[in-house]
Amino acid sequence: MQEDERFREQLFSKGSGRLLYEVLDDLFDYCFPILDKIGYKLDSIEDEMFEGAAEDVVRDLSNVKQEIISYRKIIKPERSTLRLLERHVERFLPQELELYFDDIVDAAERIWDLLDNYKEVVEALEDTNESVISHRQNDVLRVLTVFSVILLPLTLISGIFGMNVDFPGFGTAEAFWVIVGFMVATIIGLVAFFRYKRWL
Repeated sequence: MQEDERFREQLFSKGSGRLLYEVLDDLFDYCFPILDKIGYKLDSIEDEMFEGAAEDVVRDLSNVKQEIISYRKIIKPERSTLRLLERHVERFLPQELELYFDDIVDAAERIWDLLDNYKEVVEALEDTNESVISHRQNDVLRVLTVFSVILLPLTLISGIFGMNVDFPGFGTAEAFWVIVGFMVATIIGLVAFFRYKRWL
């Protein structure tokens, strides 16, 4: 308005109510691109979630969640104020402005609905991300457990035959190879058993 005198006169000539509407309309129009950015971030996070960057996703989800919470804190009190303004607009504004303020109230409700939707999406993504992390941890634990179970009988066999007692073939190369063969057979048997049970 400072630069365009015609625009300034056009706004001021229609009264303070119309000026208030124009200011509010511009402010609420500015909200939608921000909401689009939040929606884009949520889509990106959803794509990243299954690409192995679960720990980074936790940070990104926290940032987006904070943005949504901050936005909701801003919009929530405005909704009641705008509804009050809409109901009592005739007391201090020309009657024809009632329709204009209806549009602003509708815009505020749309913004609130989008924020509610994004809040639910963030919560769902958090739950999904926790499930993905938990699933990966279970995979790691399963592999470690399998290794432990395979090494346990091998340790037992080497402990028994490592004692300083005589046994058939003690001190011969043949006994050594028989023990190694027995250990290899044990490994193969355990791996086959785990495959049969679908633990591997």
